[in-house]
Formats: sequence, C-alpha cells, structure tokens
Amino acid sequence: MKTARTPFTFLHRPSLLHRHGRLASRMAAFTRRAARRLELRSFPLLQEQFSAEEGWRACLAIALPLAAAMISGQHWLAWAVFAAFWTCLCDAPGPHTQRRRLLAGFAVAGTAVAFIGSWSASWSSHAALLAAPVMVLLSVTLTGAIQSAALLGTLLAVVAVVAAGFPHAPALAALQAASFLIGALWAWLLINLFWRIDEHTALRQAAQAALLRMLDMSRDLLAARDGQHREQQWHSEHGEHRRAVRLALERLRTMLQPHERSASDSAQSYRRLLEACEMIFSALIALEHAAIQQLGSPAERRIVARAARIVVLRAYQRLTLSPQIPLPSNPSRPIDIRRASQLADPLMTGCLSALMQAHTLLLSDPAWAQYQAEHGSDEPSPAAAPPAWRTGLGRGLQQGARQAAGVAAVFYAAQVFQLGYPYWATMAVVVVLQGAARQTWTRCLERILGSLLGGALALSLLHVASGMSWVLPMVAVMLAGLAIALRLVNYTVFVVFLTMLFICVTEMLQPGVGIASARALDNLIGSAVALLAALALWPELGASPRERIALGLKANRDYLEAVVAHQPPSTLRRLQRQAGLASIDAETALHDLGGLRRHSERLSHSEMARLREVRELAGQASVAWHLDQGTRQDPATARES
Repeated sequence: MKTARTPFTFLHRPSLLHRHGRLASRMAAFTRRAARRLELRSFPLLQEQFSAEEGWRACLAIALPLAAAMISGQHWLAWAVFAAFWTCLCDAPGPHTQRRRLLAGFAVAGTAVAFIGSWSASWSSHAALLAAPVMVLLSVTLTGAIQSAALLGTLLAVVAVVAAGFPHAPALAALQAASFLIGALWAWLLINLFWRIDEHTALRQAAQAALLRMLDMSRDLLAARDGQHREQQWHSEHGEHRRAVRLALERLRTMLQPHERSASDSAQSYRRLLEACEMIFSALIALEHAAIQQLGSPAERRIVARAARIVVLRAYQRLTLSPQIPLPSNPSRPIDIRRASQLADPLMTGCLSALMQAHTLLLSDPAWAQYQAEHGSDEPSPAAAPPAWRTGLGRGLQQGARQAAGVAAVFYAAQVFQLGYPYWATMAVVVVLQGAARQTWTRCLERILGSLLGGALALSLLHVASGMSWVLPMVAVMLAGLAIALRLVNYTVFVVFLTMLFICVTEMLQPGVGIASARALDNLIGSAVALLAALALWPELGASPRERIALGLKANRDYLEAVVAHQPPSTLRRLQRQAGLASIDAETALHDLGGLRRHSERLSHSEMARLREVRELAGQASVAWHLDQGTRQDPATARES
C-alpha cells in the first residue's frame, strides 16, 4: 500500500530535516563568529537573546490601541500606542516582582511626565527649551537612586522630550496623559496577568550562549592541527574565544544579580551552572595554552578537548529539558574510561579532573552543597561604602545633567533650523548618551546606521503601500513585535525596525511630507550632539590604551602569583575574573572611538603585541593550577573519576 503524498511530505524526510538542521547550525556558528569580531569593537550581537514570545506579545499590546485610534479617528490616542510599546520596552529581564514594580512606576510616572511636559511646553514659544531639559534631569537623577532602574529613567526621559514636542493647553495635555495611562496600563496587564513569560527565560538564553561559546572553543581545539598554533603570534583577533566566553559568563552573572535573593531551585541551578562553567572555561584556557606551547601530546589534548565538548553538551542538554524532567541518575560518562586511563601528562590529568568536577556539580545536588560549603563565595567582603542609593543618585545627577544639556542644545538647534520633528532628535540624545564615551560612540554609530536603513525601508514601504490604507496598520503591528523581539540582539537592527514603526504610525495618525527623511536627519543631529556632550561634559574616557595594557598585565601577573602561592579557590576565581576582564578592556581599548585614541597615542605594533603577553600570563596561571591538581591526584583515583 502506497503512502499518500501531500505537499508537505518532504518535511518528513529525515535526510532533508537533517540537512536543514545542519544548515541552521552552520548559520548560528557563523553568527557567533561574526559576534566575536564585533565584540572586540564593543558592538554586541547576541542572537540568543531573540525572544519571539515577547515579540508576539508586543504585537498584541499595540494592536488594540492602534485599532482604537484608527477606527475612532482620534489622533491623541497615538499616545496609547506609544505608551504600550514603551511599556513593553521597559520590561527588562528580572524577577516578576521587580518587573511589576518598575512597569507600574513607569505607567504612573510616565503619565505625570506626559502631562507636565506637554503643558509646560505650551507656556511660551521657547518654553520647551527649558521644560524638556529640566524634566530629563529630574527623571534620570531620581531613578538613579533605584536599583535596576536605568532603563526606566531613560524611557521617562524619552517621554519627557516627546511630550515637550507636543505643547498643549491643560485640557488637551490631560487628555494626552490619560491616553498614555490607558496604553501603559493595558500593556502592564498584558505583561503581568494575561501573558506572563517565564522570568528565567533570559537566564536560560544567557546560559545557553555561554555554553555555545565554550562549545566553539572546544571545537576549534579539536580541529587545531599539530604544530604551530595561530595564537603563537599576535593578530587582530587574538584571544577571541576567551573574550567571547568571558563576556558571555559576565552577562549571565549580571542577569543573575536581580535573582540573588531568590532561593528558588531555578535560581540555584543557574548559580551552579555558572560555577561549573567557570571550571570548564579555566580548563579550556589551560588546554589552549598547552596547544600554543605544545605541552603534552596532541592525542592527549584531543582526549581532554573531546571531554570538555561532551561536558558542555551535557550542560546544554540540561538547559533544554524541562526542570520537571530529571536526567538519568547514572548518566553516561563524559569520556571513555579506557582512554582516560591512558593520560600520562599531569596537566591533562588536572584538566580532566576539573571537567569531571564540573560535570558532577551540574548533576548532583549533594556535590553542589558540599562545594558551596568548602569554597564559599567568590566575592571579597564588602568594605565600608556609602549607601547604594547615594552613589546611584550622584551618578544619575551627572548623567542627567549631560543629557539635559544635550536636549537643550538640540531644542535650540531645532528652533533655529526649523526642524519638523525635533522630538526625534532629542530622543536620539537621550538613548545614545549612555555612560562612558566608548558606549556613546558605538551607540551613536549604531543609531545613525539604523536610522538611515530604517528610513530608507520605510520610505519604500510608504511608496508601495500608497492607496492601501489597511497595509500600514498591519505592518506597524509586525514592526513593533520585531523591534521588541530583537531589542537585546543588536541595537542597530532594533533601531531599523523602531524607525520604521515610528514613521508608519506617524504617517497613519499625523500624515506629513518628508517623515522618513526627517527621521533620519533628526537622528543624525541628535546622535552627533550626544557624542559631543559625552566628550565635552564630564567625559568618561577612562585610562589610555597604553595604560589599559599595563593594567591587564598587572591583573594577570597577580592571578599567576596567587596560583603559585596556593591561594584559596575563592581568591583564585575572583582574580581570574579580574584578569579576564582587564584583558578584554585592554583589547577593546585599541578600538575606542574608532581607533582614534590608539592613533593619537602613536601606539606601536610592538606595544599592541604585548596583548599576547597578557593572554600568555592567563594561560600560564591556568596551566600552573591544573598541573598542580594533576600532580597531586593519585593516578588510580583519576582512573575511577
């Protein structure tokens, strides 16, 4: 009997499915390779942070207020659309309790800001020049005293400058604020009641990213040819795997901080995974250094690299399974015991022992409890310091003052040059002027590129959709979803869809000529002003590239000396982190402000090549520690591990 063929029969062919899976895996590996190059220049590309569920939720969040505005013809309801979108944007990863409070604070404070900003800007023709900067200063400064509220302060500042761009009398300003409140409350209910997303989703994505980057590192170690290693000579991408893994682990550590008070099993499992990842990473560094210096035999190095790969895959399997589905109580061994017993080099034995310990920590609750009791925390005891809110308030005041000055300059330029949509330029100032000059520089370039691409695409879309009134609303809803889904992946891609969204909604509710070109021009002006403000007002340039290289060398020497002195494991973990971060800081400093600082200092090639010495010290430290562990371990015990 023949099987009936359908148009979708080909989807069930194993060969095609396998081919599709291999293609997807290659594309993901290519993206991670591109991300490693971009990270060196401070441009993040985090493909793992794509969130389709948040995107679909954002589509629903703006679809209802947009439909109400289109059907009723009341253009003031556009504020409900923007409020719903901004509320989705304000929903940063973290515990549900923290997210509920921050989003509620945004809804209430944003309503007040929307009313005061619009009303105060109507007092005179130049009132916005004073009202917007003052409200930006207050929003950023006051939220600086609240933990994990940086994004809240930025979005409140955005609401302030947009409201100042729509000056109205008290009655209409109140109506505009009421529209904002309706949109924000609708999004709050959707996020916290009707469509809740697991609070650990972002943690799981960050953990998977760290494991995939270690998987790439172990794969390259397996694929490396015998003989001279690429890392023996300094090159522009030197240490790319170490840099990628360390940054991924730090992102996971940062996302874990809001959960530090949580005693839930999920939070504990991610802390355990982070500790196991640190062990695996240290072993991979030692193994890479062994390959560079030709320590041990190639066969033994491949055995340990294969063991690391299998342990990482085992951890990845644990993440992809539901927490309610336990792994087998006696899982398959990470490597073949017969081949493990052939290891004669103590360094390889020490690396293998660390991998075994990480594997045990991942799968055994008693082993994790014993490890915590023996090693304690990897953080130093806090010294006497001013309260966190006071420090945050001071930094918020400085940041708010810089943003307020930039906003005032843009509003003045808008009045002088008769810009059609000045609030787009002021929004660019607020979101681009973030932290130190390095972050502002990268944000500036990404914002300009994203605005130009988004403006060009939106212009083409408006031309194609001309005469079809039903197309733009549907496109706007999808653009909102894509922007939210991609917001943590890459800022340039996010700005592309954000620009298209704002142009489409503005064209629907407030049609005008030259919206796309005005958006691109205003973003260009706002981004440039933000960069000038970052360089002119309390510039945070940090140490020079030459000084950062020296600091990286010192941090790695301290780590090596601590290993030689047999410092406690908690101290070694802390120093290893500091050494890794100092190495990354030194390497990325070469690209600060597009390499202008490096060229202004006339940094020679030999001085830049000292970065290889930085990584060399880290490798020596990891090798020394694992060699010591392998020497101490009894061979019979190693064979039974």
